[in-house]
Amino acid sequence: MADVTEIEALKASLRGVRSTAAALSDVSKRVESVDPHQADVAEGDLDALQNLTLANALAAQALRGFVESMLKRRGKIAQATVEGTGGIEE
Repeated sequence: MADVTEIEALKASLRGVRSTAAALSDVSKRVESVDPHQADVAEGDLDALQNLTLANALAAQALRGFVESMLKRRGKIAQATVEGTGGIEE
């Protein structure tokens, strides 16, 4: 089995973000069409939103991690940001 390159991992991460964003867009259209005075959001849409928002957050975080590690390797960002502090000093 071949090793995955950094670029391949970055591309896969980008595909994950785009995929979850597209799925959220589909649910968003249904939610946006709900009349707030006459109906409620369908249970299936709420379930989908629960799953998709988590998937989207994980995909976005993975993408962020790849970008930050690439920037760190190039000396473009500080070590603290990559280590999980988000660049926030205590």
